[in-house]
Amino acid sequence: MQLSDPLGDMLTRIRNGQRARQARVVSPASRLRSDVLDVLKREGYIRAWRAEELRPGIKVLDIELKYSEGEPAIKEITRVSKPGRRVYSKIKELPKFYNGLGISILSTPRGVMSDLEARAANVGGEVLCRVF
Repeated sequence: MQLSDPLGDMLTRIRNGQRARQARVVSPASRLRSDVLDVLKREGYIRAWRAEELRPGIKVLDIELKYSEGEPAIKEITRVSKPGRRVYSKIKELPKFYNGLGISILSTPRGVMSDLEARAANVGGEVLCRVF
Protein backbone atom coordinates (compact mmCIF):
# COMPACT_ATOMS: atom_id res chain seq x y z
CA MET A 1 0.00 0.00 0.00
CA GLN A 2 1.36 3.40 -0.97
CA LEU A 3 1.09 6.12 1.68
CA SER A 4 0.46 9.70 0.62
CA ASP A 5 1.95 11.09 3.85
CA PRO A 6 4.57 8.72 5.36
CA LEU A 7 5.72 11.18 8.05
CA GLY A 8 2.12 11.84 9.11
CA ASP A 9 1.61 8.08 9.38
CA MET A 10 4.60 7.72 11.72
CA LEU A 11 3.45 10.64 13.90
CA THR A 12 -0.01 9.06 14.15
CA ARG A 13 1.52 5.72 15.16
CA ILE A 14 3.48 7.49 17.92
CA ARG A 15 0.39 9.41 19.07
CA ASN A 16 -1.79 6.28 19.13
CA GLY A 17 0.93 4.21 20.85
CA GLN A 18 1.26 6.73 23.64
CA ARG A 19 -2.52 6.91 24.13
CA ALA A 20 -2.59 3.10 24.39
CA ARG A 21 0.40 3.19 26.82
CA GLN A 22 2.49 0.93 24.58
CA ALA A 23 6.21 0.60 25.27
CA ARG A 24 7.18 0.67 21.59
CA VAL A 25 5.71 1.19 18.13
CA VAL A 26 6.90 0.07 14.70
CA SER A 27 6.86 2.16 11.52
CA PRO A 28 8.19 1.57 7.99
CA ALA A 29 11.66 3.06 7.53
CA SER A 30 12.67 6.07 5.46
CA ARG A 31 15.43 8.66 5.65
CA LEU A 32 13.08 11.53 6.59
CA ARG A 33 11.45 9.48 9.35
CA SER A 34 14.88 8.56 10.76
CA ASP A 35 15.95 12.21 10.76
CA VAL A 36 12.77 13.28 12.60
CA LEU A 37 13.30 10.49 15.15
CA ASP A 38 16.88 11.74 15.68
CA VAL A 39 15.50 15.18 16.58
CA LEU A 40 12.86 13.66 18.90
CA LYS A 41 15.59 11.62 20.64
CA ARG A 42 17.92 14.63 21.01
CA GLU A 43 15.11 16.73 22.50
CA GLY A 44 14.10 13.96 24.94
CA TYR A 45 10.64 13.10 23.61
CA ILE A 46 11.39 9.42 22.88
CA ARG A 47 13.66 7.00 24.71
CA ALA A 48 15.34 5.40 21.67
CA TRP A 49 14.82 4.11 18.15
CA ARG A 50 16.56 1.65 15.88
CA ALA A 51 16.25 0.36 12.34
CA GLU A 52 15.56 -3.34 11.83
CA GLU A 53 15.53 -5.34 8.62
CA LEU A 54 12.53 -7.69 8.47
CA ARG A 55 13.64 -9.29 5.22
CA PRO A 56 15.96 -8.17 2.44
CA GLY A 57 14.85 -4.75 1.22
CA ILE A 58 12.19 -4.24 3.92
CA LYS A 59 13.26 -2.12 6.92
CA VAL A 60 11.21 -0.89 9.86
CA LEU A 61 11.86 1.61 12.64
CA ASP A 62 11.35 0.32 16.18
CA ILE A 63 10.52 3.37 18.33
CA GLU A 64 10.74 3.10 22.12
CA LEU A 65 8.31 5.57 23.68
CA LYS A 66 9.11 7.57 26.80
CA TYR A 67 6.91 7.98 29.86
CA SER A 68 7.45 10.03 33.01
CA GLU A 69 5.57 8.85 36.11
CA GLY A 70 3.09 7.03 33.89
CA GLU A 71 2.39 10.07 31.70
CA PRO A 72 3.56 10.22 28.07
CA ALA A 73 6.52 12.51 27.36
CA ILE A 74 4.73 13.69 24.19
CA LYS A 75 1.52 15.47 25.13
CA GLU A 76 0.78 16.75 21.63
CA ILE A 77 2.31 15.94 18.24
CA THR A 78 0.82 17.47 15.10
CA ARG A 79 1.76 17.56 11.43
CA VAL A 80 2.05 21.11 10.07
CA SER A 81 3.23 20.81 6.46
CA LYS A 82 1.07 18.29 4.59
CA PRO A 83 1.32 16.93 1.04
CA GLY A 84 -1.55 19.17 -0.11
CA ARG A 85 -0.33 22.27 1.72
CA ARG A 86 3.36 22.83 2.33
CA VAL A 87 4.27 25.33 5.04
CA TYR A 88 7.59 27.18 4.83
CA SER A 89 8.88 29.70 7.32
CA LYS A 90 11.77 32.09 7.61
CA ILE A 91 13.47 31.62 10.96
CA LYS A 92 12.62 35.16 12.09
CA GLU A 93 8.91 34.56 11.34
CA LEU A 94 8.71 31.15 13.05
CA PRO A 95 6.61 31.48 16.23
CA LYS A 96 7.60 29.72 19.43
CA PHE A 97 5.41 26.70 20.18
CA TYR A 98 3.81 26.74 23.64
CA ASN A 99 5.92 29.80 24.48
CA GLY A 100 9.16 27.86 23.95
CA LEU A 101 8.17 24.73 25.92
CA GLY A 102 7.41 22.78 22.75
CA ILE A 103 9.46 22.43 19.58
CA SER A 104 8.88 22.68 15.87
CA ILE A 105 10.79 20.30 13.60
CA LEU A 106 12.02 21.85 10.36
CA SER A 107 13.48 20.46 7.17
CA THR A 108 16.21 22.93 6.24
CA PRO A 109 18.97 23.02 3.62
CA ARG A 110 21.28 21.88 6.44
CA GLY A 111 19.11 18.88 7.33
CA VAL A 112 16.22 18.15 9.68
CA MET A 113 16.51 20.05 12.96
CA SER A 114 14.50 21.51 15.81
CA ASP A 115 13.54 25.17 15.83
CA LEU A 116 16.14 25.84 18.54
CA GLU A 117 18.92 24.43 16.35
CA ALA A 118 17.55 26.29 13.31
CA ARG A 119 17.55 29.58 15.24
CA ALA A 120 21.17 28.99 16.26
CA ALA A 121 22.10 28.22 12.65
CA ASN A 122 19.92 31.13 11.39
CA VAL A 123 18.25 28.98 8.74
CA GLY A 124 14.56 28.51 7.88
CA GLY A 125 12.75 25.83 5.93
CA GLU A 126 9.69 23.60 5.78
CA VAL A 127 7.88 23.20 9.12
CA LEU A 128 7.27 19.43 9.35
CA CYS A 129 5.59 19.08 12.75
CA ARG A 130 5.19 20.48 16.24
CA VAL A 131 5.76 18.56 19.46
CA PHE A 132 4.86 19.39 23.06
